[in-house]
Amino acid sequence: MFTQLEIFLVAMLAMLTLSRLALTFWLWPRVREAGGPWIILRWGVRIDLNQIAMWAGVPALLAPWLGDQPWAIWVTGLWLQCVWLIFVLLEASTPQFIQEYDNRPNRLYIEYLKYPKEVFGMLWKGYKPVLLAAAILLVLAAWLGHAAFAHAAPNLLPTWPWRILITLITGALIALAIRGTLGHRPINPSSVAWCGDSLLNTLPLNSFYSVLFALYAIKNERSAADVYGDLPDDTLKAIICEQARIEQGPAELPTLHPQPASHQPEQPLNLVLIVQESLGAQYVGNLGGAGLTPCLDALAEQGWNFTRAYATGTRSVRGLEAVTAGFPPTLSDAALRLNGAQSHFFTLAQLLRRHHYRSRFIYGGEAHFDNMKSFFLGNGFDELHDLPSFESPAFVGTWGASDEDMFNKLHSLLSEPGETPTLHLAFSVTNHTPWEYPAGRIPVEGEPATVQNTVRYADWAIGQFFDHARNSDYWKNTVFLIVADHDARVGGAQRIPLRHFHIPALILGAGVEARRDDRIISQIDLPTTLLSLIGISDAHPMIGHDLTRPGTGGRAPMQYEDHYGYLKDDTLLVLEPHREPLAYRYAAPDTYTPTAPDPELARIALAHALWPTWAYRHHAHSLPELLHHASI
Repeated sequence: MFTQLEIFLVAMLAMLTLSRLALTFWLWPRVREAGGPWIILRWGVRIDLNQIAMWAGVPALLAPWLGDQPWAIWVTGLWLQCVWLIFVLLEASTPQFIQEYDNRPNRLYIEYLKYPKEVFGMLWKGYKPVLLAAAILLVLAAWLGHAAFAHAAPNLLPTWPWRILITLITGALIALAIRGTLGHRPINPSSVAWCGDSLLNTLPLNSFYSVLFALYAIKNERSAADVYGDLPDDTLKAIICEQARIEQGPAELPTLHPQPASHQPEQPLNLVLIVQESLGAQYVGNLGGAGLTPCLDALAEQGWNFTRAYATGTRSVRGLEAVTAGFPPTLSDAALRLNGAQSHFFTLAQLLRRHHYRSRFIYGGEAHFDNMKSFFLGNGFDELHDLPSFESPAFVGTWGASDEDMFNKLHSLLSEPGETPTLHLAFSVTNHTPWEYPAGRIPVEGEPATVQNTVRYADWAIGQFFDHARNSDYWKNTVFLIVADHDARVGGAQRIPLRHFHIPALILGAGVEARRDDRIISQIDLPTTLLSLIGISDAHPMIGHDLTRPGTGGRAPMQYEDHYGYLKDDTLLVLEPHREPLAYRYAAPDTYTPTAPDPELARIALAHALWPTWAYRHHAHSLPELLHHASI
């Protein structure tokens, strides 16, 4: 068994590396433009070891105990031959799949197997030479696999103490290979994303890993229709477009619509999205909170301050998808974590690329967390600046570099000379358990490691950044958004604890007049509004309101565990799994008076709960050029 496993390890690494090298040279112009092949090969070995350890791990653990048994050798050989053939089949399928879909085999590869008659008929009619070449390759691979893995002489087993020691060491090596890293989080496709080309980000993977991860990700794609009820597609589209105050677009992109900018600056304005971790309204003085944010309160007097802004959910990825992509919440996981949204998915960066913007994502932690790296690089962002790129950070805690380090990086990037306008997404990390921040910045009250003191520090860092920004050349041509991703420690006896969805949202900078805005708004209204403020007139699929226009706002959708909430003026409509809708008259901060649900409002809420799933599955949250590229 030991000999079989050693040969399998070498053969698999050789085959997968040769396949990856062949793909790299085939795609060489794109690889060269993105920065070269070495990162592909380096990460590729780690992904391959992950898969080898998964599929050969059990035989390796049993080898010290059963390696002298002919039946165990025979079973191991049969198993290794099957695994070998599957990997060869997937790698052999990869070039043709890339030609069709510009991606490694993924979920679509498996979905096609549901229709064997149609698919194999298509392959036979249109791809006979490819099928013939693949068949010859598989026969050759089967012969090589049989020759390499099927036969082995029985091993002389070590003594009992050595068996135990070898098993323990082997188990540790298998665990390390499967984890792929000694860092906080195991290796995943986001770990190996390295550029803005979504196909090149899959080259460090192997195709079997790509398919398996796509299948694993299906668990995040729960259907709202199965839980809350359904609507006919035509009705769904009509309600969504009516509530968004837009004309229905083409069949494949129903919400695609032109949005003329209400502001016309003399030159394109830079846009900075500052997303603050867990900074709920409960901490913000000007929103009736605990008064822990004097710097943010002072900025609120100088900009467009939304006093009744609501988050779409309770996770960072939910807030990020709303602010950067205008994508509403749904029962399934956020778009950042969904396999089908890792490319060809609309974001502000995708749209602003049309207008020659350069887009950057800045994060104090490790950007592969929550799949952020893969999502943003695959959907229009040109650069990523996370913890490994920070030079001499002042403080690094559990979640990464402190907020002041993140803001220093943002200030440095904004200060760089350049001819093109920029989009910067800056996401903070400090305001998170275990409440770590640099000493000596704020007057600490009580126990240092508390959410209250961490909020004070986060607010101090905001103030420091804007003190620098106001005295910088970029101030006069930059619009800034400060918004929380969600509140901290969301909970309560209510089905939708609205006071914990209440967040700060503030726009300031070039051309933004100071005002207090008491309309109910959602995070999904912010990207559409910002496009107007920076002077971008273009078509997009976002259903948020442009708040520079009269008669907008007044509603906020939100997802809380299995409950979907739709706040319209003072009425909260709640959808629960497999139950009739509930309605409440809501008075801040915590008064809920049950009332009879309005059937029309219930239909509107249901449509908003269903729409994100429909748009995701039909690739409808996109742009025409992205949709066309995805279908090639």
